[in-house]
Amino acid sequence: MAHLIGLQDVRALAGPRILLDEVNLGFDDGARVGVLGPNGAGKSTLLRLIAGTQAPDAGLVTRAEGTRIAMLQQADQMDPQATVLETVHPGKEAFEWASKRANREVHEGLLADLDLNQRLGELSGGQKRRVALAAQLCIEAEVLLLDEPTNHLDVEGVNWLAQHLKNRYQGASKGTGALIVVTHDRWFLDEICTRVLEVVPGVDPGGGRPQIPGRIEQYEGSYAAYILARAERARQAQVNAAKRENLLRKELAWLRRGAPARTSKPRFRIEAAETLINDVPPPRDQVELMRMASARLGKDVLDLENVTLSYQAPDGTENTILKDVTWRLAPAERVGIVGVNGAGKTTLLRLLEGVLEPTAGRIKRGKTVSVAVLSQSTHELDDLLELRVVEAVNQVAASVQVGKKELTASQLVERLGFTKERAWTPIAELSGGERRRLQLMRLLMSEPNVLLLDEPTNDLDTDTLAAMEDLLDGFAGTLVVVSHDRYLLERVTDHQVALLGDGQVRFLPGGVEQYLEMREEAKQADSTSGAASSATKTAEAEATDSPQGDQDASSSGPTLTSQQRRELVKEVARVEKRLNQTQKQAATLEEKLADIANGGTGDLAQTAREHAQLLAQVEELEMDWLELTTQLDEA
Repeated sequence: MAHLIGLQDVRALAGPRILLDEVNLGFDDGARVGVLGPNGAGKSTLLRLIAGTQAPDAGLVTRAEGTRIAMLQQADQMDPQATVLETVHPGKEAFEWASKRANREVHEGLLADLDLNQRLGELSGGQKRRVALAAQLCIEAEVLLLDEPTNHLDVEGVNWLAQHLKNRYQGASKGTGALIVVTHDRWFLDEICTRVLEVVPGVDPGGGRPQIPGRIEQYEGSYAAYILARAERARQAQVNAAKRENLLRKELAWLRRGAPARTSKPRFRIEAAETLINDVPPPRDQVELMRMASARLGKDVLDLENVTLSYQAPDGTENTILKDVTWRLAPAERVGIVGVNGAGKTTLLRLLEGVLEPTAGRIKRGKTVSVAVLSQSTHELDDLLELRVVEAVNQVAASVQVGKKELTASQLVERLGFTKERAWTPIAELSGGERRRLQLMRLLMSEPNVLLLDEPTNDLDTDTLAAMEDLLDGFAGTLVVVSHDRYLLERVTDHQVALLGDGQVRFLPGGVEQYLEMREEAKQADSTSGAASSATKTAEAEATDSPQGDQDASSSGPTLTSQQRRELVKEVARVEKRLNQTQKQAATLEEKLADIANGGTGDLAQTAREHAQLLAQVEELEMDWLELTTQLDEA
């Protein structure tokens, strides 16, 4: 395996804080690495160190000669006046990028619904994010760094990205480069990663004691293997902690046998004991989970009866979100909602909430229903920025009954993961994940019996996500979740429904996998329908003998007879077959080159020449394929 990037004794500072220290990592060809850790631990900093956009404060970062790096950052910095095409393929003509199959796949997976000539300033935030991701995927780089690539992607988009990256990075023998991903999407991690790096944040114990810097812990395997290995490490740490505690007791007992005795003890024993005590790290910040009392929920919850919801677009067209939908939510039902962008998932939640009224039909609400909504953003906290965390919680309720105990706001905040210092921090200074946690805490303290969650995983790290899921496990009411996080949906809901943009609510006995199959079938049906429509137009053109018909045909471009179209389709198939064979031969020679470079037998110069010839053939065949398919599309 070719070595691409290495970090040796690297340190990174964030002001006076030691963010990371003594980081030693290596990335070889074929690596598929996931990076996890709490918000603010230094995950994005680690990517910048690897990319070379941030220099280490100590240590060394090495890169193999000629290694090209592409990086998707969390904040997209793109020219709003540039078009989609100029951003994704800067300075390239159409034939340069369109001749490569990988680029065409990226267009189909991320940009199919966008006008390539539209300016970025006219796009939504989610569309801009997809353009930024597409731009990095189309760069021919040996190392690809992705910082939260699944943000703004729906379930279908996340599934496409996972399959694309798996096909692109097939292992070291393929010579495909290295992939390093920072993400909180656990299903995505489990699909693509073969190694996990956990960024463990540093701790400032205060009292003049030295900082405990952040570090990197490595785990082999996917996310599931990481969880198992981490649990085993925690178990071993508990065993070691128990042994350590016994040793501490003995040392402290020995030191405390009276002042006269203490003065006669060897100094090195006292110093050793003090070092042992000072070296005890603070416990990991954990979110304690609890079941809060909820208002009694009767037999009737929310019933949609023959509901239709439509609105008039600015251009005057009528858009129907729901059409004659009947759907009944039962007490304690737990349902997840998936669907294509624009299908009306958030609109459906607003109907259930009561913010919107249906155009036709009615929504029947139970008498005891108390609804709480977790929106996609945390804008509900914007008017509370001057308040501290405890004050914001106290504003909802001064205390809450948890089991048989009554907890004050300050006690609850501490038990829900905010340290004493963070509990008195102004909301304006909280991270996105902390604001999200506070937002959910305030909702639960209002004691609802129907909880509507709209993309609840935004800005949360994996540990907080796991804690939130356990918290939702204890929620005794009805739960409705809209999310692109497949792991969350399958974890906290009992079944799922889909909105496909046709105004109906489809039940999914097969879960998210069934939804993806339905979407794939719909795409294939659209493709078949488009081909049939094209063939019908061709047949009509052939049957038209009038001069007017000839004029129309000439003005709309060249047409093909049925025989010519069949021959052209056959030629496309032949070129594709030759292209696949040539690509496989080139891949075989790439493996041979790697073997020779690592000490194997063979003529390196001759093999390199043959490999270059095959690459030239691949380029030529790709151009032939592009020209043939263009003829088919235009005919």
